[in-house]
Amino acid sequence: MQPLRLSPVALRASLRASSARRLSVGVLLAAGLVLAGCSSSGTTSSTPPTSGSTSSSSSAPSGEPTAGASATSAIEANWAKFFSAKTPVDQRVALLQNGSQFESIIQSQEGSPLASQASAKVTHVTLTGTSQASVSYDILLKGKTALGGQTGEAVYQDGVWKVGDTSFCGLLTLEGTKLPSGCKG
Repeated sequence: MQPLRLSPVALRASLRASSARRLSVGVLLAAGLVLAGCSSSGTTSSTPPTSGSTSSSSSAPSGEPTAGASATSAIEANWAKFFSAKTPVDQRVALLQNGSQFESIIQSQEGSPLASQASAKVTHVTLTGTSQASVSYDILLKGKTALGGQTGEAVYQDGVWKVGDTSFCGLLTLEGTKLPSGCKG
C-alpha cells in the first residue's frame, strides 16, 4: 500500500481546515472559561480570602500579602474562586479588577450549562511587583485540561489580589462577546 500523497493545494486546504477546527475548539473553551467566571450555580457565602497571618513586610495594611509565597497562594485561591461556577456573582465581581464595570456582563452570563463544566487551574505565578503578577493557567473542562498554557494578569486592588480586567477582556474577545466599556482598546 502506498502512502497517501496530497497535492500542495489539498495539503494547504487540509491544514486550514485543521487550524480552523483547533481555533473553534479554543474559542469554545475560552468561552466556557469566561462563562465559568461569570455564572453562579452554588450558594457559597464566604468572602474573598484574606490573610490570617501576615509577615512583617509582605502585606499591606488590612489586606492580602503582596510578596512571597503568601501572595502567590492568595492569587491562586482568588483566581480559582473567580472562575468557579460555585462562586456567587457578587463575589466574582469583587475578585475582578474594576469588577463593577463588568457586573452586567457577569450577571448576563449566569447559569450557562457550559460554565458548570469549566474552570481554571493556576500553574504558575510570577510576582512582578507589589501590585501585579503574571499568572499562567490552564482551562479545564470537566476537570481535564482542555486549553493549557494560558497567561493572564493578577492585580492588587483595594487590598485584594484580583483577576486583571485585561485577562477577562481577552477571554471575552476570544468568545466573540461585544466588549463592555470596561475593556480598554
